[in-house]
Amino acid sequence: MGATDTIGRIAASIGELNGVDPEFKASMDVPKAGVLCALPALLESGLLSSTDKHFQLPKGYYRLDSIFLLLSFLALARIKTIEDLRHCSPGEWGNILGIDRIPEAKTLREKIGILSENEKPAEWSASLSSEWMQNNPETTGVLYIDGHVRVYRGHQTKLPKHYVSRQKLCLRATTDYWVNAMDGQPFFMVTKEVDPGLLKVLEEDILPILEERVPNQPTPEELESNPYQHRFTVIFDREGYSPETFQKLKEKRIACLSYRKYPGEDWSEEEFVEQAVCMSSGNSIQMKLAERGTFLGNKLWVREIRKLTESGHQTSVISTDYVSDFQKLAGEMFSRWSQENFIKYMRQHYNIDRLVEYSTEEIPDTVKVVNPEYRRFDGEIRKKAGLFTKLQAKFGALVYLDAIDTKKIEEYQVKKASLQEEIEGMSKEIVELKAKRKLIKKNITVAELPENERFRRLRTHSKHLIDTIKMIAYRAETMMAGILRENMKHVDEARSLLCGIYQTEADILPDKEKGTLAVRLHPLANHCSSEIIRHLCSELNSTETIFPGTNLRLVYDLVSK
Repeated sequence: MGATDTIGRIAASIGELNGVDPEFKASMDVPKAGVLCALPALLESGLLSSTDKHFQLPKGYYRLDSIFLLLSFLALARIKTIEDLRHCSPGEWGNILGIDRIPEAKTLREKIGILSENEKPAEWSASLSSEWMQNNPETTGVLYIDGHVRVYRGHQTKLPKHYVSRQKLCLRATTDYWVNAMDGQPFFMVTKEVDPGLLKVLEEDILPILEERVPNQPTPEELESNPYQHRFTVIFDREGYSPETFQKLKEKRIACLSYRKYPGEDWSEEEFVEQAVCMSSGNSIQMKLAERGTFLGNKLWVREIRKLTESGHQTSVISTDYVSDFQKLAGEMFSRWSQENFIKYMRQHYNIDRLVEYSTEEIPDTVKVVNPEYRRFDGEIRKKAGLFTKLQAKFGALVYLDAIDTKKIEEYQVKKASLQEEIEGMSKEIVELKAKRKLIKKNITVAELPENERFRRLRTHSKHLIDTIKMIAYRAETMMAGILRENMKHVDEARSLLCGIYQTEADILPDKEKGTLAVRLHPLANHCSSEIIRHLCSELNSTETIFPGTNLRLVYDLVSK
């Protein structure tokens, strides 16, 4: 538990050490040492890419790369918060990193705070995003964009309320807008403490980044020669439905693909033909599809594709991609589950909703927010409108069929008249409230907010750093899952098996003469898993990865029973 590197600790305490070099010792049965299997994939995903350029730590015991390796290993081992380190053995984690022990939770938080200064995480994340896109240009032609609401349960500030669909409640929260490839791999994320909505974020924050970073875009000459050619495609759900936005994107030569919000009458079932549609996973699925051209409210001509389900429901999709086959567009739209699954997986396994730092900061006075007075009237109108609909339904359901009983006829007429009077009164109230709401500005600046309505925003610098490391960890895990699936019958279990590998014990055996660092994994529950792990070890050994800060080449193996 205690520090054993006495000389190194003393040197660090007097400012004579700029990070201790990893020094591995033979260690048996090290808990969670299976995370070392992820090191080649982490390095390939850019974990230590240009970190020296963007980050710097003051002189001390821990190296910069040791901190980044520790944070990524913690993410893969499902240690969901830094505070959870208090329940872990620091010496055992030190064995994994080649140091005597890892920093305590308080010290690690201090290191993260230093690394998060001066927008450094944002700069590093931007360089990684560009690198990922350049290295995989075939995945950047079609991009998914979706918002994820992160609920805030603290008491340091009163954030604006957002509707949280998974809880069906309006709660104080911030919104993260994720940009992913078709296979779910993340490229970058934009955090909005005051959420102006998907359309605003798409236009002002996301598109300028994509226009700059997406590789292999058509040249101006190619775009001019073909008026239907587009630069790339963005896909989003009904929240982004806006004919005006579609028109703006078309003018920028950016294609969009989304669900149609008001599809109108169903098409004849005779129009639908069964088609083979290739999904993002590579599987081919049979769908009944039909296509027409249609004009939106602003006279923009778009392609409308409908999918007919077995229940008879028709799902309408519209696109300004005038080049691709409609089967391809259907596959792209109905593969959106990959991004939704990614967000769900990151919530459950990587705890992206958890606060990383608890400090707040001032919001610029020029930021626009919803006027609280407008929100109050809008809520009252919605409430009255709901009651109005119920009264109308009640009025329509009140029918009397017995025309013989005079007394019952009179009671029926009284009830009907009473309901009619309530409906008219409610309608008048709604009209008056709407007239008052019309006189109120919907959006005002933070400076115009009443003093009791003002709030501060959560500081996000550390969050940006940790979220970027978690994105790297997810991408590394995806690489490894692809290797496992080569020898798996049930490919859906690849990530579950990886979680088991990350949690397993291993022997760490350095050999300075041979220049190797052997990582001998302990077997898992069954023989089938062992064979798959041996295949993984063979693939990892072929990378000939050197452990950062050493001359030791990693050699992976599985302990024989």
